[in-house]
Amino acid sequence: MRLKAVCLALASLMLVTVSVSTPAAAQIEINVNKGDVQPLPIAIPAFGGARGADIAQVITGNLERSGLFAPIGQQAYIEKGLNVAVQPRFPDWKAINAQALVNGQVTVEGGRLRVDFRLWDIYSEQQLLGLQFTSTPENWRRVAHKISDAVYERLTGEKGYFDTRIVFVSETGGRINRTKTLAIMDQDGANPSYLTDGSYIVMSPRFSATSQEITYMTLRPEGSAIYLFNLETARRESIGQFPGMVYAPRFSPDGGRVAFSVERGGNSDIYVMNLKSRSSARLTSDPGIDTSASFSPDGTKIVFNSDRGGQPQLYIMNSDGSGVRRISYGSGRYTTPVWSPVGDFIAFTKQTGGEFHIGVMRPDGSDERLLTTSYLDESPTWAPNGRVLMFSRETPGGPPRLWTVDVTGRILRPAPYPGSGSDPAWSPLLN
Repeated sequence: MRLKAVCLALASLMLVTVSVSTPAAAQIEINVNKGDVQPLPIAIPAFGGARGADIAQVITGNLERSGLFAPIGQQAYIEKGLNVAVQPRFPDWKAINAQALVNGQVTVEGGRLRVDFRLWDIYSEQQLLGLQFTSTPENWRRVAHKISDAVYERLTGEKGYFDTRIVFVSETGGRINRTKTLAIMDQDGANPSYLTDGSYIVMSPRFSATSQEITYMTLRPEGSAIYLFNLETARRESIGQFPGMVYAPRFSPDGGRVAFSVERGGNSDIYVMNLKSRSSARLTSDPGIDTSASFSPDGTKIVFNSDRGGQPQLYIMNSDGSGVRRISYGSGRYTTPVWSPVGDFIAFTKQTGGEFHIGVMRPDGSDERLLTTSYLDESPTWAPNGRVLMFSRETPGGPPRLWTVDVTGRILRPAPYPGSGSDPAWSPLLN
């Protein structure tokens, strides 16, 4: 898809949500904080109308991949052809052990797509949720993601993360002459598009939490640069020229600043730039490698990794560079820290011996947990609800692939993107 077409498509995504019922008291819920969560059996029959089956399929895939739901196969259904305006036959759904049911109807009138859906508690025989979404017909997948988010939130008590995108580095070719292209896709792997032409290397793309904007690093024979790219307007601009190599950019939570590293003569320090004034300030000055800066959700602190103690460990400082303190003390090398959007954990890459891990710890360094182990796991990024991480995994001799793991480490699976990819970054929920 051409770049201009990609940006126009992104700019046109607008949804209107209308509540059409008052949810009843829930009898079923998923406690996501329990150590062992049993997936909730849920039935999601094809919605009525054009694209109804496709919408139900997307919802099914989203909820199943979360690991918290166990969609029941269509072949088990006893009641067929549900009417969204009529209560389902609850005994038929109890007979197949469904605890929740999602049904809906799709209509197209005057060039507008309208989707009505209901969420039912089968055992209490009550409606838990009823919503209507309207959009343009080509946005039917986003409607499906919005419904998935609504169901997820109603049954878990946490925000969903399905109406989001992933920006990442798409990799093709062999190890020696590998082409690295900036790419973007829906979180379920649909609608992949490519934002650069592969003629130069791109690295570390990162989303702004406040707008459809990304920052990333480019590496060309003449040197490196950090760019801002607006997905709605297709405007691309450099943040400026710096002596030495610039890398590892990341937005502040308010989108007004970018932190990055500058390497000169083997020493790397962290800088931050105010995007409005284009003034920059140096935050670290230690004779080592300070990099991978990530802001806390309130923007007052920054976590980063540094080898100032001999090998890479995690440190936290105030956003003006003061008050530096080390938070990781385990054996091994800690890199690529990223603060959870809800503030409770910091994710990181850890190398111990010949293995790599994705792990999390509290901002004070306590409660360290390793969620994955493999030949090469790296570059974690958080879903906007702080419940799921995406990262890249590489096997000996194989290309990197995108994977996901939940914050408990229990739900680990490949991301639904068939190609090779690395260095993912999760967007905030779309508007």
